[in-house]
Amino acid sequence: MQSKNGKGTNAASIELTVKAVVLGIILSVIMTAANAYLGLRAGMTVSAAIPAAVVSLGVLSLFRRSSTSEHNLVQTTASAGQAVAAGIIFTAPALVLMGYWKNFNAMEIAKIATIGSVFGVLFTVTLRRAFILEAKLKFPEGIAVAEVIRVGHEARQKGGIKGNEGVKLIGSGGLFSAMMNLCSAGFQMWPDPIRGAVSVKGALFGAGANLSPLLVGVGYIVGRNGSILIFLGGAISWFVAIPLYSFLTGHYVSGGNIADATAIWNTKIRYLGVGAMIVGGLFSIIKLFKPIINGIRASVQSLKKVRSGELVDRTELDIPVVWVGVGLALCFIPLLLLYLDVLKSLRVAVIMSAVLFIFGFFFTAVAGYMAGMVGSSNNPISGVTISTVLLSSLLLLALMGSGSVSGAASAIIVGAVICTAGAIAGEILQDLKAGQILGATPWKLQVMELVGAVVGALVIGYTLTILHTAYRIGSPALPAPQATLMRAVAEGVFRGNLPWNFVIAGGIIGVIILIADKIQEVRKSSFRVPVLAVAVGIYLPFWLSLPILIGGLIAHFAKKSGATQEDEHRGLIFASGYVTGESIMGILVAVPIFASGRSNWWPSLAVSPWLGVALFAGGIIWLYLVAGKRKTIKKVEEMNG
Repeated sequence: MQSKNGKGTNAASIELTVKAVVLGIILSVIMTAANAYLGLRAGMTVSAAIPAAVVSLGVLSLFRRSSTSEHNLVQTTASAGQAVAAGIIFTAPALVLMGYWKNFNAMEIAKIATIGSVFGVLFTVTLRRAFILEAKLKFPEGIAVAEVIRVGHEARQKGGIKGNEGVKLIGSGGLFSAMMNLCSAGFQMWPDPIRGAVSVKGALFGAGANLSPLLVGVGYIVGRNGSILIFLGGAISWFVAIPLYSFLTGHYVSGGNIADATAIWNTKIRYLGVGAMIVGGLFSIIKLFKPIINGIRASVQSLKKVRSGELVDRTELDIPVVWVGVGLALCFIPLLLLYLDVLKSLRVAVIMSAVLFIFGFFFTAVAGYMAGMVGSSNNPISGVTISTVLLSSLLLLALMGSGSVSGAASAIIVGAVICTAGAIAGEILQDLKAGQILGATPWKLQVMELVGAVVGALVIGYTLTILHTAYRIGSPALPAPQATLMRAVAEGVFRGNLPWNFVIAGGIIGVIILIADKIQEVRKSSFRVPVLAVAVGIYLPFWLSLPILIGGLIAHFAKKSGATQEDEHRGLIFASGYVTGESIMGILVAVPIFASGRSNWWPSLAVSPWLGVALFAGGIIWLYLVAGKRKTIKKVEEMNG
């Protein structure tokens, strides 16, 4: 294979540099830990691409030379760690919650995460041409990060302050959200969430809200449509299903206790989300089957041209397909050993390893395609994963019987590998799209995706150990919604106590939502109703959904105020600061508790909850002022100046 020395040669010379690799690895560690906390708390993760790119613009500007491709390589490495966090925290905590692991085993998690990451990267090598060049998907975050890097780099070359301004926005938002988290989680100055319930003629209604800038930032990043749908799912659970169930059965109602409402939701109603999630996941797989197959065929044809010895531009060079094949073949050995250790049966371990290869490739393709359509932050990877866990559980039930102790754990491990592979696929395709725009070399990004993923795999287990010691994963502080559901589905299949009536009812709700979405598509409405977004809201605690809705509405009204694209970027960067600051502080608060072994290490300084409400309201206003139209603000500044 030969490479043309055409356009972009200079970019190649300062792309895979020591400073970019070191900064990328540092950010991978930070983003892995931050997104682990975020996912366990909020039930979703957001892409690390834009904040990592902004930090790269600020830090690398201190050096004499840097390039757009170098900045893209930094954010690619950081994004890989964030993707590993998403894949693991949605699944691996279930192994502790079900008692299979007494505590988090950092090395076992590293093995699972590394296998899933390598699968995700190598499978995606064969899909790059299909999805980026042939299918021409949107890849919204890839395009956005390329624009942030391009504009910021040009501004720095002209003596501007774009990079430094972005770092200041992330820093100020991060400091505010970190301070809020320190006050609530550390010093316990106010209860978080603030919540309550009331019984009306036997119908129990519950509501509440976390005073969390992080969740507001998530809502801003997700946007108006996504946040409304998540809230709608919460409303279905808490304003319809729980009141109806409590009214008809009379169960749990003891004067309108929020604990009663939570118990109904936890043991019954959230399984509606499982049913809707399975319907959405299977529908996505069926819907995307044909375009994925067509894209893969086109990719195979392109690879044949490359192997024929034609001159190929540097910007078209992937990791060689032979290496991809060897890497996947070598992955089968540790995968087989992983399942053999759990299942104690070579026959079943071989079958499950082969099944994972098949599931892994196709589900990775689905996750990558969905990321290209709606972005990584909105990618409903948990829908595909829970479908995988259910199908794997049913297969293992047939192979091992209902008395198997390790069957449910093995199904979770299958889901963990596939969830990690899918999360990595969505991120790397966004990064490769940005690289295509900026003139980067694909194989260098793919290699650094592997580096960032391995770093994330080594960090994530220790992060989970610290967080579990301090907060107890599965508690209201870190509810781990997806992992809780994965555990319930896997154990329910093997114990025979899965509440199928609620799962089926949720499936019916999912079908109704699919019909509503189809109607919106026919009407060519900009407000679509993807079932997986609503399903996420059904199984999230309601007090998470409300601040997410607030963030989405801020994004909407800021845009309506006449905000420019630059203003929107400022809001996105500031919201990313909210997410990153609170996430990092959540881990820092946990460290002394973990180190000392004392749950009461932080002194309690309880004050009025109204202080928390006031600060939270101030954070909402601040985000709107940053993201909204700036002409009025500039005029005021000029008048005062």
